[in-house]
Amino acid sequence: MSTDSIVIKQHLIDPEICIRCNTCEAICPVGAITHDSLNYVVKADICNLCMDCISPCPTGSIDNWRMVPKARAYSIEEQLQWDELPAELSAEEIAAAGGEEALADAAPEAQSAVQTAASSSGSAVSTAAAAGFNSAQFGATNPPWSAAHAYTNLYGPKAHEKTITATVTGNVRVTEVGATAGHDYDTHHIVLDFGHMPFPVLEGQSIGIVPPGVDAHGKPHHARQYSIASPRNGERPGYNNLSLTIKRVLEDHSGQPVRGVGSNYMCDLQVGDKVQVIGPFGASFLMPNHPKSNIVMICTGTGSAPMRAMTEWRRRLRASGKFEGGKLMLFFGARTPAELPYFGPLNKLPKDFIDIEFAFSREAGKPKRYVQDAMRERAADIAAQLKDSHTSFYVCGLKSMEEGVVMALRDIAQNAGLDWGSVGAALKKEGRLHLETY
Repeated sequence: MSTDSIVIKQHLIDPEICIRCNTCEAICPVGAITHDSLNYVVKADICNLCMDCISPCPTGSIDNWRMVPKARAYSIEEQLQWDELPAELSAEEIAAAGGEEALADAAPEAQSAVQTAASSSGSAVSTAAAAGFNSAQFGATNPPWSAAHAYTNLYGPKAHEKTITATVTGNVRVTEVGATAGHDYDTHHIVLDFGHMPFPVLEGQSIGIVPPGVDAHGKPHHARQYSIASPRNGERPGYNNLSLTIKRVLEDHSGQPVRGVGSNYMCDLQVGDKVQVIGPFGASFLMPNHPKSNIVMICTGTGSAPMRAMTEWRRRLRASGKFEGGKLMLFFGARTPAELPYFGPLNKLPKDFIDIEFAFSREAGKPKRYVQDAMRERAADIAAQLKDSHTSFYVCGLKSMEEGVVMALRDIAQNAGLDWGSVGAALKKEGRLHLETY
């Protein structure tokens, strides 16, 4: 039997459902997922069916498969041009495409490979990443046991599914407008009200905003994902609203000038404007709710949004006198204090309520200091939290911070005499270490 006739179960991403959140690419231990400005796609020659990307996907767009002859697998170039997934091939079409010899036996074999990989994907260290340190392997895909139930995908991203219309009731700048070392910054706190339409959310969830108009190819813009910055009972308690923390994108990752479609649209909104929303998304990056539970939050920039939501919910519970929460720690990084969202309000929170460490990497006249540096300086306190099974850790911000943060946790654990293999496995299994980076 020639290799050209082998039939494989090819992993594909549905472009109609995908909200381009980058979760799959960030968590893939073998680098099998890539993207361009239009689509996220899977490289058939690299994907090993480890299934690490399935659970974290907020929409289920990643959970798609097609039986195809190996020699006729959909190329990256093809996938990047798709507006929707191709139809399933019939047995006759597979045979006609060159898969006749292996069709009868290969499909069960491929299915078995997927099932075997799925049954082992819950381990803290995937087979593909076992040879070296990979921070994503320690990230939990399930929430803490005491987290509230999250509603997801109430309003869908597909063209034939309904969105929900929200009204802008607030748009406030939460950083100065300026530049540091040529880097422009302008971050807004935006409040959306859903009126009488149901839209329940929890701290740690996100929503998709659908910008109006079409892209350079004449196609409707895909949704942009933003983390919710307000607690479950609303930015304004008792109202059906929520808030977002959005930085105006004025340059790409290479530093080239560009105007981000979604961020500039949102930052320019006026009170009374209407926006189209899909979601909510996310059922794992959720906070614990049981008494005495501790939360350690590590973030940069607009990665502060879910941390603000969690902190504010705990603050409201504390004010009500009905909840005895555990310790809150926040490690918050930015280039300078001027670029750090909510800097003023954070400094006004009681010290006995939350323990805050700021880390600035471009402060004039001072050495660079990142969140992982601040964590190492507080190693004794972090070690105590690592030893406490009631503590959950949340990391949100730029992808470049993730490895440094998880390595800091590992080093702190080892220096405290803890076995990181056991600690890391427990954090993942029990839903107590969550990584949401982009």
